[in-house]
Amino acid sequence: MSSPLLFAIAALIWGSTFFAITLQLGEVAPAVSVVYRFGLASATLFAWCLLRGDSLRLPWRAQRWVMLQGFFTFALSYVCTYGSEQYLVSGLVAVLFALMVFWTPICSRIAFGTPISWRTWAAGLIAIVGVTMLFYHSIAGAWKEIAGGGTGHFLLGLALALVATIASSAGTVVVAKVREQSSNLMLTMAWSMFWGTSMVAAWALASGQQFALPGAPRYWMALLYLSLFGSVIAFNAYFTLINRIGSQKAVYIGVVTPVISVLLSIQLEHYRPGPVEWLGMVVCLASVAWALRAPAAASPSSNQPAPDPSLAAIPEVP
Repeated sequence: MSSPLLFAIAALIWGSTFFAITLQLGEVAPAVSVVYRFGLASATLFAWCLLRGDSLRLPWRAQRWVMLQGFFTFALSYVCTYGSEQYLVSGLVAVLFALMVFWTPICSRIAFGTPISWRTWAAGLIAIVGVTMLFYHSIAGAWKEIAGGGTGHFLLGLALALVATIASSAGTVVVAKVREQSSNLMLTMAWSMFWGTSMVAAWALASGQQFALPGAPRYWMALLYLSLFGSVIAFNAYFTLINRIGSQKAVYIGVVTPVISVLLSIQLEHYRPGPVEWLGMVVCLASVAWALRAPAAASPSSNQPAPDPSLAAIPEVP
């Protein structure tokens, strides 16, 4: 399969997963939907590894990092993502996920002391301006709603989406440690999803959430799409692309994905951004593209490269 086709597959799938999540909201608690999704995806990846003849065992040293990655990437991030889409248009959540290109270097700085270039800081400040423009009217409306005795759920959705992006970035940094312990990407992803699923399931049970089986066909179609396409096929295409053209080019999927998501929101969720919102999206995504053109900085304490933003689960890049 050609590299342009792999790029298109990953971008189109991840660009549509944000909307697909909305099809799972309503009948089942968001955390339960996360369990169903990654339980199925994890089982699929384990089966894939068995068909390839791989051993499913990982040493405990690797499992510790895989569990941490599972907590950040497939538990905390996705519970918050599903929760946020109860209150925000899916395309806006996708735009916020593009900010991972800034959160990830900050998390790497905190965890490993990796220096952050001036270009990344400058692009991050520009992105903040873009996001402020994008959400200005909605935030102002939410504050008025709160002042009038309303709930201001939009602000809750925005907070959940930001936590989701930061958690995904933290998971990205942990990936660097996972790779040091095992080069079997499919196996470590399977275990990471398994641990994340287990953590979310334990939390859902402890909080009294019901593991109901919805009857709506659209829920099951979305579940299969998110589990198999969004969590297995797109990842495989993406990492194959990294091996072919390098992460600095492959990571531009993270710029294309929000554009696709916003277009789907306009068509399917009746989202109608005004001129200020459009300009905010352009400024935000342009700053991300500019930041991605910067060369990766090397850690002074290690010969290993700095954790790469492209290794995030671009859930979506949900």
